[in-house]
Amino acid sequence: MGNTITLCDNCDEKIVESLSMSNGATNVLLDVLALSGSDLTVTTREKEFIVWLNQRDQSVVGIGTVGFSISEMPWTKRDFIELKRFLLSVIDGAINKCTWEDLNYTPNEYMVVRNLNHLCLLITNFHEEFVDESYYTYWVTDESDEEPTIPIGFPKCSNHKVLLSCHGCLLCNNGM
Repeated sequence: MGNTITLCDNCDEKIVESLSMSNGATNVLLDVLALSGSDLTVTTREKEFIVWLNQRDQSVVGIGTVGFSISEMPWTKRDFIELKRFLLSVIDGAINKCTWEDLNYTPNEYMVVRNLNHLCLLITNFHEEFVDESYYTYWVTDESDEEPTIPIGFPKCSNHKVLLSCHGCLLCNNGM
């Protein structure tokens, strides 16, 4: 089945091709982004972005169901430039194997870097005019589950130092 990351719902596919990955490749991509992002976050908004990514947890929500559009991420126009810069630094950290030693497996470096570079291309080609703040508003106020969408205080997993989502630790849930 697999997962696909697209630029935005109403964007022309000619701007940049979508990133399609197997379920396993998706897990690896999200694992290395969780490690890099959790290591680099400083601000509340940066932490929110990593929590949002960590909610794409196939072990909880189902395999092949975590694809998304870059426009669905919790963007606001107010801090768009800063968060775009932050996400690019998270991707760069993952490419440079930031905390990969915390994984209990050795990823296929060529495949992971290829997918990270493609994600970088998607983020680079995502522009402020594509931002739909209603995604952020809905996500930040959605309290339909028992656990808050954004865990209070942005706790991290004591084993992996990864920001927890409402689903717990992405890496623990993947059996690490």
